[in-house]
This record gives sequence, structure tokens and C-alpha cells, in this order.
Amino acid sequence: MAKLSPMMEQYFEIKNQHKDEIVFFRLGDFYEMFFEDAIIASKELELTLTGRECGQEERAPMCGVPFHSYESYVAKLIEKGYKVAICEQVEQAGAGKGIVKRDVVRVITPGTVIESNMLQDDKNNYIASVVYQSNQLGVCFADVSTGCAYITHLQGENLDKQLVAELYRYQPSEIIFSSNLLNLVETMQYLKQYKKCCVELVDEKEFDPDVAQEVLSQQFGANWNDVIGVQPGQCAYLALSALLQYLMRTQIKGVERLKVVHTYSEAQFMRLSPVTRANLELTETMRGREKRGTLLWVLDKTQTAMGKRMLRSWLEQPLVQVQAIQHRLDCVEAFCGNSILRGDAMDALSRIFDLERLMTRIVYGSATPKEVSALASTCSALPKLKALLAEFGQDNVLSKLARNMDTLDDLKEKIDQTLSQEIPATLKEGGVIRDGYHPEVDELRKIVYGGKDYLAQLEARMKEETGIRTLKIGYTRVFGYYLEVSKSFVNQVPDYFVRKQTLANAERYITDELKQLESKILGANDRLTALERQLFEGLLREIAEQTARVQSTASTVAQLDVYAALAQVASMHQYVRPVVDESDALDIVEGRHPVIEQMLQDALFVPNNTHMDCNENQMIIITGPNMAGKSTYMRQNALIALMAQIGSFVPAQQCHVGISDAIFTRVGAADDLAAGQSTFMVEMTEVAEILEHATRKSLVILDEVGRGTSTFDGMSIARSVVEYMVEHIGCKTLFATHYHELTDMAQNMPQVKNYNIAVKKRGDDITFLRRIVAGPADDSYGIQVAKLAGLPDEVTQRAKKILRMLEASEHKPTSQQMDFELYEEQTAHRLPSEMLDKLSQTDLNTLTGIEALQFLFELKTSIQQ
Repeated sequence: MAKLSPMMEQYFEIKNQHKDEIVFFRLGDFYEMFFEDAIIASKELELTLTGRECGQEERAPMCGVPFHSYESYVAKLIEKGYKVAICEQVEQAGAGKGIVKRDVVRVITPGTVIESNMLQDDKNNYIASVVYQSNQLGVCFADVSTGCAYITHLQGENLDKQLVAELYRYQPSEIIFSSNLLNLVETMQYLKQYKKCCVELVDEKEFDPDVAQEVLSQQFGANWNDVIGVQPGQCAYLALSALLQYLMRTQIKGVERLKVVHTYSEAQFMRLSPVTRANLELTETMRGREKRGTLLWVLDKTQTAMGKRMLRSWLEQPLVQVQAIQHRLDCVEAFCGNSILRGDAMDALSRIFDLERLMTRIVYGSATPKEVSALASTCSALPKLKALLAEFGQDNVLSKLARNMDTLDDLKEKIDQTLSQEIPATLKEGGVIRDGYHPEVDELRKIVYGGKDYLAQLEARMKEETGIRTLKIGYTRVFGYYLEVSKSFVNQVPDYFVRKQTLANAERYITDELKQLESKILGANDRLTALERQLFEGLLREIAEQTARVQSTASTVAQLDVYAALAQVASMHQYVRPVVDESDALDIVEGRHPVIEQMLQDALFVPNNTHMDCNENQMIIITGPNMAGKSTYMRQNALIALMAQIGSFVPAQQCHVGISDAIFTRVGAADDLAAGQSTFMVEMTEVAEILEHATRKSLVILDEVGRGTSTFDGMSIARSVVEYMVEHIGCKTLFATHYHELTDMAQNMPQVKNYNIAVKKRGDDITFLRRIVAGPADDSYGIQVAKLAGLPDEVTQRAKKILRMLEASEHKPTSQQMDFELYEEQTAHRLPSEMLDKLSQTDLNTLTGIEALQFLFELKTSIQQ
């Protein structure tokens, strides 16, 4: 260290405190990286690796990025799994002796990003904290960018699976926990598979109860227990405390932004397993991981970023309380009933910026003048929105919702009074504070921007006093302001001119008056920049004190945005309001698949009816050919039930939905080779999960159970699963199968009903009618479907012959029998008829060896001819 330069000594002192992060070290207009950090960054960001003298014999590897565009570089590093420590100059250059003081002002991690261009507008970015103690789990999910946290307490059996379900629900980008969580096998498997999640192990003392109480009292006040709603004995508060401690270490400031904490239990929401979320394609497609082709894509007509995030959270967490669902449906219905007001409201909503994330940047002190101006613009749109909603009538649910909405008029007025109308992009450019707001700012501006006039007046007066017509005032960074006189007028220079520089054709001078004017002009510019920054930061602090008000307004706006969007979709696509109650009914008239209906371009979607309950219509066995629409029909019923429970209208003519506590699906074929599981093992694992967790109030979709093994094994498993679902669970179940033998179960089980997808057959050609009808299918039409898929005619024709042979035989034919029939078919068209006759009449069992050889010789001679 003794050999290092002072600046590099400072760098290493900071780097030693942040060994796990890439340090962005501020030098002038750049963030520089050195040594190993530089080598990593140059590779990951494709930057040129240079060097810098550091006091040692070898030059320090170095690379850098402009400070005004650093966010895009940080985003790339965060996406690749790195953490970045932002090291800033914390004092003005020249403020003291030696090098400028620097310190880390923030550590950016995947779960603590607040920069708008590093986040998705329509998706929350959660960081999770998990504590595992005394056979119970405390879990906290927080979105630092919006200031909201959610905590829950998990206990009982299958804690590991319960935690994984919560992780899938929120999909955090970062998780902090202590080492004892490593014992949860399924959680660790989740973290291995979900590559986008960064893991941070913290010391067990982070979860100390005494420390937790002190931290939470500091954050929420002495009555913190009432604020966050944690019951005595539950460890969820420890997870929240550990998260706050982590944020205090990494964010340094702005942690006070996290003030809204929602305590929830798993029983408040419909249970959706990870498999179900994927199969129903709620927010992303299974193949391309895209939004297009998902339920979210269909429903998302929201106008604000806050509304988009709320709609996504509703889809991921359907409700199970009838009263809460009815309230949402009432709000959607109110918007549906007045298309003109709905359109005006959506227009007003489109003018509202992301209040939640704007406030976070303001609290952190990182908001730009333009972002604060955007807050004022949003405040301008709120009164109009509130007035529009009042037109729905005093007793209308929307009017009641908007009645308590704070329009933040005082914030708008304060911002308008403080900031200029022409807002610069950064504080450094100046001109942020409005003229007339602060007397000293106005005075300094007159000096700075009026300096040219002062100089011009001085130059004119000097010319008149000295008689030197070539005299002019100039400026350089080295010498400052000067008076320049050409060589021919040097003899007329007065005595109080002090020579500063000699040029080939002129002399340069200074005077006391010019130096005083220079000091005034240059000092005014520095003072003006500092004063504008001081006033702007004061404005940020004033706005930050109103965080609770702004957060409440943001929540109301987001709800209104979602209700308007759902109403817009319902009006566009002729959705109806479902009847939602505590019954066990699932009655749908002319139901449609919400996504496929919108994906079809040149065809109409064929609707279907559904009548299910937990008694006479508990289990529906659906048979019919592949591609006919069995999976579509089953998924559409699940989606309609889910839509009803988020408070949305549904694609049907009529709909009655009894609350489901969970939806389970087992659809499609997949393997998990990394975990050593075959397709059939995955299928059986998913079925086992359903049989273990489904209740009488669940809705279950089973597609082709047992097809991953031999016919008889698969059929036996499928029949056994049906019996167990009916006799032990009793929930509504849609069961699609190709095992026609299962359809006879309806004769002995009154809860089981047979349905099939109607098909129109013309010779060997079939047409899928997409209509579900009562009764079992009369055929599987597998060969016809294979023909539609493009299999060669030779293959499908041979398949038909084998099928006829199988159907004609009471027992499964041997492979030798099928081989002989195949030989006979392939050779029949090449043998002479007389030879075939002789062959068919010959009893091979009575031939002697010589007779057999003679027969083969004649056969060969006939073939050669």
C-alpha cells in the first residue's frame, strides 16, 4: 500500500469494504473500474481495457463508463448476476487539502433496483427475505421501487413446498436467508432452476428477535406490531427486519420509503401450483416466455404502469372471499354500464405517470428535475379523473372509491412554484429553479447571464477613456478575463493596466476593476449551481414527507385503471358478469377460451357448455381424438373460473362459479432430465401432488393420465386415479383420456359423466366440430389425425391394416404373426398366382427336408423369371 498513489490508496480502502461488488469509482465525468473489477467489466460490457499509473511498477488495469449514462451499463451487470457499488465524490473538488473525499452511496443488487430504465413497467421487482426457525417459516417480499412489502407466516406440513409456492407466486429477483434454509431440498432445487434469482446468505444474527424489535420500532414506530399485523409467536417479523437491515447496508438512504406492509395468509388467495401457472399461461407462454398469447395479454388494457402491475398481481393471486370478489365485479360493471365515461376516464388515466416509482426516486434523492415535473403533471390529471368518477352518481361504487382520492393539489402548486417551465434534463445544466421563486437565484442569474453586458459596457468605457480603438476584452480558462491591445497602441496603455501576457501582435493586460468583475461573474455561476441544487434537494425532501398520501392515491388510481381495463375488455369481447358464491357449481353457458378466441384470425371460436358440481356432475371424462379441442375446453373452464375469482367478467353467455380454493392441472408431456426424471415420472409426480393437496373445493384438470407407460399399466393407473378423486376427494374434475375403457365407469359411479368432442367423418377424412356432447367417443381417430399431421400414406395405410388385425384378435398378436403378415403383404404383388396358390395349399408341417428344398428351388426360379 505504501507504494500506491493517494487516489489508489483511497480506492483500495473502499474496495476492501465491498469485495463482492464491482466498484464504480467516480473520477470527474466517469465511473472508473480498476484491477479485477476492470477485467470483469471490460469483458461483460465489451469495454476497452486500458491502464493507469497507480504508484506501482505495473499499471493498474482500468476501464470506465460516462457517469451520465451509467445506468445502462449497471443494468447489464445486474442481469448477469453481479452487484455494483456506486462510489461518489462526497465533497466539492478543492474543498480541502489532498484528494476529494469519496464514499459508496449505494449498492445496486437485482432486488434493489429503482432506476426506471432498469425495470419493467408492468412487473414488480421483488426481493425476498426468509427465516426458518422452530419448524416454521417467516417470509417477506418487498418491491423497493414501489415501497410495498408483503409478509406471511408458514407452518405445518410440507413447509418446503409451501415456500416454493410463495416463491413462484412472487418470483423474486433476489433472496436473502441464513444457512439453515439450505436444508430445504425443494427450495434449493427452485433456486437452481430459476436462474434469474440472486441468492444472498446472511448471518444468523440478522434474525435476532431483540435486534428485530429495535429495527422495526425505528422504521414503523413503537406500535410496529400493530402496523404490520404480525401475530405473537409468528416469525414473519424477523424476515421483515432482516430485509430492512440488508437495505440499510446496501441503500444507505431511502429505506424509510418502505412503509406499506401487507400481512397475508395463503388461505386468502386461490392456490395455484407452479405447474398450473405454467399450463394456464397466465402471464407468459410456455414456449416463448412471451406476454402475447397469455391471459394477461388479453386483459391488459390498463393505461398506467401501476395498473399493469396490479392486474398482474390479481392474476397471480385470485381471491377466495366472495365479498371482495363482488366488490371488484361491481366496479367493473359500473364501468361497463357507461362507455362514454369509461373512455374519458381511461384518457385521464393515460396522463398519469408511475407515482409509486417516482416517489421512490424522490425519497432516495435520485429523482431528476424532469421526474419531479412528471409528478406535477400527474397531479394535474387527478382532479379531472375524480370529477369524471363523480358523474357515475353519489352511491356508485366508483364514486365512493374516488371520493377519498387525494388530488395532491398542494404538491402540484409547490412544484410549479419551485421549478421552471422549461425543465432541463439534469441539475448540472442549470435553470431548474423558477424565476421569482428565490431572490438570490434571480440576482445571481442577472450576474451570470448579464455578465456579457457588463463586459461590453466596460470595454466601451475603456476604449473611450484610453482612446485605444482596438482594445477588446477576452477570456481563457488559464488567465481568466483580460484586456487585449494591439502592438500599435501599446504606447497609449495607462499605468493602471498590468501586463499579463505578450503575444506576437498584441499585449494582454488586467485591471483591478476587471478582476473584481471576473470574480463576481465566475463566483456567481458556482454559487448559482450550488444554490439551485440546494433548493431542488429541499423540494425533494418536502415531497418525500408526503409519501403516505401519494402512496394512497397511487393505489386508488391503480385499482380504477384495472377496473376500467377489465370493463373495456368485457365490452370489446362480449363478456358477462359471473355469479360468484360459496356453492360447488361451475355452470357455464356458451363458454369460450379467452386467449384462443383472440388468436384466431380467420375462424370463429366454437363455444361450449359446462355443468359441474361436487355431486352428480363431479367427474367429467372427455374422450375424442387429439387436436379436436379437449385441452382447449378444459383450460377454458379453468381460466373462466380464475377470471371470475379475480373480479373479471368472463367469455360466456351465462356463468355461475362456486369459489374454488385451488386449481390443479396435469397437462402435456415433459421431462426433467436435469433432475433425473422421465416424462412418466414427471407426470406421476404432478398427479401425486394433486391427490395430496386437492380438496373438495378445488378444480382439477387431468389430461391423459397414464399415457407415459404401457397400455395396461397406464389404464390401471388412470382408473385408480378416477376412483380416488371421486371417492376420497370429491372435487370437480375434468379428465381427458384416450382410454375408452374408462368410459364404462359412468355406469357404476353416478358422479362420473361421459362427454366427447364431436367429429364429422367422411370416409377416411374427419372434421373437428369443436363441440362437446354427452356420451363417450365412438373412435379415437388416431390414424386420421396422423394423416392430417402429414404422415406418409404408406405409413397410415399400414397402420389401418395392423389396427384391423388387432381389433379382430381377442388376444394381442405376436410380433412373429405381424412380421409374417407384413412379409405376405410386401411380396404378394410380386409372386405368380399359381405359385401363391401352391404356397397356400402346401402343408409345411408334412414336407420332408428334400421336398422343402425342392419347393424353395421352384419358388426362387419363379421369382427370378
